Amino acid sequence: MVVSHIDSVKIIRNSAPYINAHRGKTFVLMFGGEAIEEANFANIIHDIALLASLGVRLVLVHGARPQIDQRVALRNLSARFHQDIRITDKQTLECVKDAAGSVRAQVEALLTMGLPNSPMHGAQIRVCSGNLVVAMPAGVQQGVDFENTGIVRRVDVDGINDHLNDGSIVLLSPMGYSATGEVFNLPFTEVATKTAIALKADKLIAFTHEDGIVNEKGSLLRNLELNELYGMLQRPFYKEQKQLLQSVISSLESNISRCHCVSYRQDGALLQELFTRDGAGSLISQSSYEQLRAAQIEDVGGVLELIKPLEDKGILVKRSREYLENEIEQFTLIERDGMTIACGALYPYVEDGMGELACVATHNDYRGGARGERLFQAIKKQATQQGLKSIFVLTTVTAHWFLEQGFVEASLDDLPSKKKQLYNFQRNSKVFVLHL
Repeated sequence: MVVSHIDSVKIIRNSAPYINAHRGKTFVLMFGGEAIEEANFANIIHDIALLASLGVRLVLVHGARPQIDQRVALRNLSARFHQDIRITDKQTLECVKDAAGSVRAQVEALLTMGLPNSPMHGAQIRVCSGNLVVAMPAGVQQGVDFENTGIVRRVDVDGINDHLNDGSIVLLSPMGYSATGEVFNLPFTEVATKTAIALKADKLIAFTHEDGIVNEKGSLLRNLELNELYGMLQRPFYKEQKQLLQSVISSLESNISRCHCVSYRQDGALLQELFTRDGAGSLISQSSYEQLRAAQIEDVGGVLELIKPLEDKGILVKRSREYLENEIEQFTLIERDGMTIACGALYPYVEDGMGELACVATHNDYRGGARGERLFQAIKKQATQQGLKSIFVLTTVTAHWFLEQGFVEASLDDLPSKKKQLYNFQRNSKVFVLHL
């Protein structure tokens, strides 16, 4: 497909907010050995290089199961597993070290490539690895001795951050080292998960064979919440993705705000997932204790408590309990563990094809987590479903936030006639309009 110059400019402009949002953030990317053998893997490396050039702090964690299996077969050894985890004896450990070293060299070589007329030209990417994961033996479990298979004991956060602060990409293998000088074979999913948690990463991104997490019909599940994953673990259909789901669950439970699952077979899936509104894979968010929903009469007290500090400062117009009881059906809110932490209302003017966004508020303790943006997107969707063509807002002190959401400044003449009659000249609120 040929993209015109105009469309190219639009793509770059539309991606700008995501570029700014991701700059300086820490992402942990994990991919199994199957991804490395895929023809599209070179394109993934190009996209990873682009992320690095845009200022994203990257930690890559690779697996090597098929590469290990090949070496085990060549040596006429028997591959032994228990609960899908390899039992690593001394001979198999040599296969692990050989395979992991080979894969690491392959990834480092691809990240070093800088041929003219290629996406990597001029990248000059530094890749760092080493004894950054401390391991301990998995021991004997259910009567099975895992021998040189280990578990992650500790991640060298300071060491990794030193490399990231220097602008390097950190590459971690499925191996760990102990204080006694031993080498252990580790599940790469555990290495990635423990690393993301230890670094307090902003995202964990997993590459999968499918487009993301799919249902029994093969349809992609684009947006999921943590509480939906618990039930998936119990379903036979997701047996093959169990380790992946467990990694995502552990990450979200440990305050990694978002996880993504994208295909390693689809060219550009990583960039599409991170720099477009609809994405390409599955986005799993940490919302087990937060719920976005329509407000009910029982929520009046919580909304009053939330907006009172803003009313006292004159930021919001005062609303009585009786007023809210009559208007509560216009409100949408975000509730966290039974507490209202954000709210907003939509008042439609159907005859004018417009809607008023009003009473947008976020609890002071929960600002900075994009909850206002999430609430606004839900209200904008409501307006679209109601057939409204635009949304307007009157504000005195939060003009910049609305400009950041795409609103443009307007005049009183742009308001519906009924709203113009109610305009409070004493407050002298500014008018902003967003066309849907």
